[in-house]
Amino acid sequence: PGITTVLDVRTPAARRQLAKTTVDLFRNLLFLLFIVRYSRVALTHLYGYGPIASAKMGYAALRKSLYRIFLSLPGVRGKVQAEIKQTLEELEKKLVPSGPGITRYTALPASGWGPEQVRAELEKLHEMKHTRWEDGRVSGAVYHGGKELQDLQMEAFGRFGVANPIHPDVFPGVRKMEAEVVAMVLGMFNAPADAAGVSTSGGSESIIMAVLSAREKARIERRVTKPEIILPETAHTAFRKAAAYFKITVHYVPCPGPTYKASLSHVSRLINSNTILLVGSAPNFPHGIIDDIPGLSRLALRRNIPLHVDCCLGSFLVPFLERAGYDTEPFDFRVKGVTSISCDTHKYGFAPKGNSTLLYRSAALRKYQYFISPDWSGGVYASPGIAGSRPGALIAGCWASMMSVGEAGYITSCHQIVGAAKKMAEGLRSRDTLRNDLRILGKPLVSVVAFTSDTLDIYNIADAMSGKGWHLNALQSPAAIHVAVTLPIVPVVDELLNDLEACVEEEREKQRQAV
Repeated sequence: PGITTVLDVRTPAARRQLAKTTVDLFRNLLFLLFIVRYSRVALTHLYGYGPIASAKMGYAALRKSLYRIFLSLPGVRGKVQAEIKQTLEELEKKLVPSGPGITRYTALPASGWGPEQVRAELEKLHEMKHTRWEDGRVSGAVYHGGKELQDLQMEAFGRFGVANPIHPDVFPGVRKMEAEVVAMVLGMFNAPADAAGVSTSGGSESIIMAVLSAREKARIERRVTKPEIILPETAHTAFRKAAAYFKITVHYVPCPGPTYKASLSHVSRLINSNTILLVGSAPNFPHGIIDDIPGLSRLALRRNIPLHVDCCLGSFLVPFLERAGYDTEPFDFRVKGVTSISCDTHKYGFAPKGNSTLLYRSAALRKYQYFISPDWSGGVYASPGIAGSRPGALIAGCWASMMSVGEAGYITSCHQIVGAAKKMAEGLRSRDTLRNDLRILGKPLVSVVAFTSDTLDIYNIADAMSGKGWHLNALQSPAAIHVAVTLPIVPVVDELLNDLEACVEEEREKQRQAV
């Protein structure tokens, strides 16, 4: 009788009861699905990062939220905005030249200038006060600087100044040079016969397109709708930019001392069904350390996930380390799991700025970065990367640089640059004034030497070096400085070490006086 009463919907009261029961059932099911979904996310996070790291991340997120709320309080917000405004004004004064003899042009001249007037203004801009990279006082930035090569690049610019590779029928020479540049770089990285590649505007674009290809491959082949990448903390920030652009979740992998390589155990735990890409650096920008690429490769092959190796900084040094007489580690397409590599031709390839390459193990992987629009009213449109029109002059300058330097020239420059980096590292370890207070991070094999201090404020030392005319790179987490050795730095390594000794002694004296 009880069941009959419950199932009998002939009365209004019974129908209301059935409707209420149905609503309660759906509500409970939705709540259960919510709990299951977020419990899965939480458990995956807990498994991937571990309980201690998860707790630290939760605390950091809470602290950041509370700090954001604090900054939004009426009494605080105005003061913060005033300080930000003042800082921006100071930055503008520093970064935008002004003062006697400097004219700012913010509108077109009423009548066009003559060639001599333009040249005179260009000369002023060229001679404007700057950190003297010409004297080897800048970490990175300018990688060659030789006048003969610059003159050759300028000649290439002049011949192909109007060229645009989006029109290969109009500029077939540019198309040929671009294909040859990519082919030569593929050969340097021991690519298989069916490998392919593209040229880009720089390392950031190469990385962004590699991430896009991985996302599209996972979306098309595995129907992944919530993509994730696993990224070493030291990997280039362009990966974070790509993730922000393409709505990809990033899981960060620690790179602990003493090796400062990406932790493979963390990578392994973070891999899941939404993972679209693993990343390694050869070397990374902050510390100049080559990640364990074979170890990452084993994980990638086991889970059938693409592995990208960022070699933008290593570029034309890492492929020649062995032939230049130095130790190296596996990093290129000879490592089976490596599916793509980014390599900047405009760093140690000595090409003009605005040149990089992205290499794929196969043409089938490259197709995922293409954009094709067959039904546009303007005609069929296709492009291999972000840009449509591109400067053919830069491609010509890159081709001319590579053909001029040649394999023997790159081996020689590798020997000089890496040799200078090793000389700097040895100076940090052997000079009494330096070894007592400075500590090298990891075991750098290429051109970057990063060092920190457990006894002194490393940023004060960086500021003191700036005062002596050096432009070095300040790092964080941990606080450190690095020097990316270039050809202009090679002859002045001893001078750099001498000035560094003086700055360390000055900082040590400040500490003694403070006590």
